[in-house]
Amino acid sequence: MWDAFKDLIFQIIQFFYDFCRDWGLAIIIVTVIFRVLISPLMHKQTKSSFQMQKVQPLMKEIQTKYADDPQRQQEEMQKLYAEVKFNPLAGCLPMLLQMPIFMALFQVLSEMGARTEGSTYEFYNLVPSLVERPSEAFAQGFGTFVPYLILMVVFAGATFLPMVLQQMNNKDSAQRKQMVIMSAVMSVFMLWISWSSPAGVLLFWGASSLIGLGQQQISMRIMKKRDAEAAETIEVKPIEVDVTRKVKKPRPTKKR
Repeated sequence: MWDAFKDLIFQIIQFFYDFCRDWGLAIIIVTVIFRVLISPLMHKQTKSSFQMQKVQPLMKEIQTKYADDPQRQQEEMQKLYAEVKFNPLAGCLPMLLQMPIFMALFQVLSEMGARTEGSTYEFYNLVPSLVERPSEAFAQGFGTFVPYLILMVVFAGATFLPMVLQQMNNKDSAQRKQMVIMSAVMSVFMLWISWSSPAGVLLFWGASSLIGLGQQQISMRIMKKRDAEAAETIEVKPIEVDVTRKVKKPRPTKKR
């Protein structure tokens, strides 16, 4: 089953390679298609996180009020999540969907030499070989290593940059600082992973993260615009007057 999935990934990439005659561009096209397919999930993720930021004061109030009752605190948190339609797992879903493709692409690019012998897997002469790892390129000299270093930085930075940008709107400075520090640590961890990953995998993940960043910013602007319009709109219900209704004249009283 897994081998069939890897073969499918390779066939899709090869299909676009036959069209554009460049392996790097073929990977980017596949990445764009994949991001378009999961764009509704990305919008839901951004919307959920945006709503959570707006209810941060309520969350702190619940944590303070029920500090001595963890069970009640959890129940009240669940009620709050239900009211604002926040799903804590929504932020993980897009990344979980990418992981099988990431793993399959990692193995496909590692086996690429055996799949099509004699082909050069370059990216418009910008990256000499998409099947080569940064650790291997570094051994060939710094000049050869530079394109792979750029891919490593994009791979690490673009993965967690959306999280950092999202926290910039967080009014809780302590939580914002904690999130930025965690993102920095995770970026270093991603650099370590990228050191032994094929350049094609770094290209896929970096392009995917950058496209996801664009999707996030578009969603954020749409939601902020809607909130601003809702705040400026004042609904005034007009007084309904029935002008067609005839007013009955009082009957004259007879004098005795």
